[in-house]
Amino acid sequence: MMIAEQTDADVAAILSHRHDQGADWWTTPDRKLLKGAPFTTLESALYLLELGVPPDHEALRGVAQLIFDAWREDGRIRTAPGDLYPCHTALAANVLCRMGYGQDVRMKRTLAYFLDTQQPDGGWRCEKYSYGHGEETRYSTPYTTLVVLDLFRQVPGFQNDPRLDRAVDFLLLHWEIRRPISPCHYGIGSRFLQVEYPMRGYGLFYYVYVLSFYARARADARFRAAFDALSSKTLDGGMPVERVVPRLSALSFCKKGQVSWAATARWREILHNFEKDGRNSAKSRPECCGTIHR
Repeated sequence: MMIAEQTDADVAAILSHRHDQGADWWTTPDRKLLKGAPFTTLESALYLLELGVPPDHEALRGVAQLIFDAWREDGRIRTAPGDLYPCHTALAANVLCRMGYGQDVRMKRTLAYFLDTQQPDGGWRCEKYSYGHGEETRYSTPYTTLVVLDLFRQVPGFQNDPRLDRAVDFLLLHWEIRRPISPCHYGIGSRFLQVEYPMRGYGLFYYVYVLSFYARARADARFRAAFDALSSKTLDGGMPVERVVPRLSALSFCKKGQVSWAATARWREILHNFEKDGRNSAKSRPECCGTIHR
């Protein structure tokens, strides 16, 4: 089966779950946008975007409307009744930015909300203490911080903002200390170091991908170590999938143990980001840099 045919089949499979939660576009009757993993409203939209579905597709327009309906004047986004966590606002805003809404006046307010709530250590955190109140919970949440950096990197004018440099520094510090930190206890261990695709959580691939858009990270030896760890995973220039949630295993673009054309496209974005400042070397560039078929 050709890549285009496989992609069409994957898109159809994702769309087939659109009513699983009792309402349209993967949501529930009370509009929970993160219910039903891995086919939540927010995740399903990202899968479609990874597969090259245009933002004006009916499904993505429907998801965008659901998110904007949940947007509040202070910039936060309610992803479920009573839910106004910074991490969930970041996830929802990131989907909108991926769809090209980064310059929307509502998204500008959301970006301002994040800049106004940045923590002293440079990151962002949720005050949800699932693991008690130990010393480690004084840190910001690495995953939330990574998602916030992901959404900012999609909006022109922020990549060299000193406020975001502080967030980059926080994540580079976590590469050093590695232990579980924040109220949510995110750590860097064997699970983190596996290539997860799609990028559904705090892991090496997503970490290197997002930070590669920031010059401050690219110039840092700690980021280079993370990049080298990811580079060592490649096969003939392609990026194989080491971890995928079982319910996605039937999709062709993220088969465990196989090189994914879509993951490889993201890997090549990372290499392109190194080329921006001349830091890319012949050693780190994959040999098979032909056309990625979508």
